[in-house]
Order: sequence, then C-alpha cells, then structure tokens
Amino acid sequence: MGHSVLLVPVPVLESFVRDRWTHYEPGWVSADPAFTHAHVTLLAPYLPRPEADDLATLADIATTTPAFAYRLEAVTAFPNGVIHVPPVPASPFAELTRRLVRAFPQCPPYDGAFGDLDDLVPHVTLDHHLGGVTTATVAADVGDVLPVESVADRLELHWYDEGDCRALASWPLGVSAAAPAGPAGAGSSAAAPAPPGVGR
Repeated sequence: MGHSVLLVPVPVLESFVRDRWTHYEPGWVSADPAFTHAHVTLLAPYLPRPEADDLATLADIATTTPAFAYRLEAVTAFPNGVIHVPPVPASPFAELTRRLVRAFPQCPPYDGAFGDLDDLVPHVTLDHHLGGVTTATVAADVGDVLPVESVADRLELHWYDEGDCRALASWPLGVSAAAPAGPAGAGSSAAAPAPPGVGR
C-alpha cells in the first residue's frame, strides 16, 4: 500500500542511493526525473490524500523556513543495520520535523516505531548490513563524494508505492509562492496524491 513522504532532497548522493535501490528493490526505483531517491525524511507516512488546506499549510511552513547549509561527513549505522550519513548540524532538520508534527499531529513520524520525536535522528539512508556490506565498505564507496557541503533548499512531497514512486509537490524554503511547484517545474500546481489503487 502506498504512502506519502515529506522530505528534503539530497541530490549530491542521488547517484549512489538510486544505484542501491536498483540493486535491492528495482520496483521502487522511480522513472520520475523530479523524484529524489537520496533524501532526509522529515515526516512519513504523511496524509494519504492531502487536501488544498494541507498543501497550503506545507507551503506556509516552507515559506517561513529559511534554506540552510549542512555538511555530510561520517558514514555510520543504526543498531538495526541501516547504514546512513547524518547531516551536520541535524537541528534544522529536526526543527522542520517538529513543525510538521505540530501541524499534522495525526501523522506521527514512522507511526511511532522509532520512539518519541526527540529520539529521531535525521539521516540519509545509504545501504544496509547485508551480504558483506559494512559501514566501512559503504564509506569507501562514497569516499569520492564525502565529506561535502550542501544546502537544504526545498521541502518535497513524494508518493511511495512499488511501481509508482513519484514527486507530487515541491516548495522552496524561505521563498513565498502562490502555489507549490509540481513535478513539471516551478510554478505549476501540485495535485494531491491519488488514493491507493487509483491510476495504478
């Protein structure tokens, strides 16, 4: 069953992360050029079918959140084996998540599976401890990219479903806009996600 995700795209790691998706779960690799496989999740699952008022709330949060710089440095792993790189500083990402949760309290991050809001660690997932893959091997694989400076400049809404991963809307951080930018480009209207089973 599909679900929506609010995230910050991380284009600098897109090539590596998309390759990992292709290796493990090719059915989840998106054909949508606006979809970014490499990202920091802010809130998931989000509403299955956000209404116009919900999208307006997201636009307001994006408009009132300035773009911010961060650095990707050390590759590490969670106890469950998820290999990732945390952004430094993490606090601007955490604050965005807190704002989203305050606006949409019916959408607890990860359905509460990873503890309270303060327990969450912003990160970019890179791989998993599987089949000989280790934190060290992944660190070596991304050694030509990391460390790197980047800028969080967009809040994006994506739809996740096998065979149908796609970008739904995008809002620039700190920039006023009359409507969210859809996958077709800046200034286009964003459609609400189709409910599961529709258009698939």
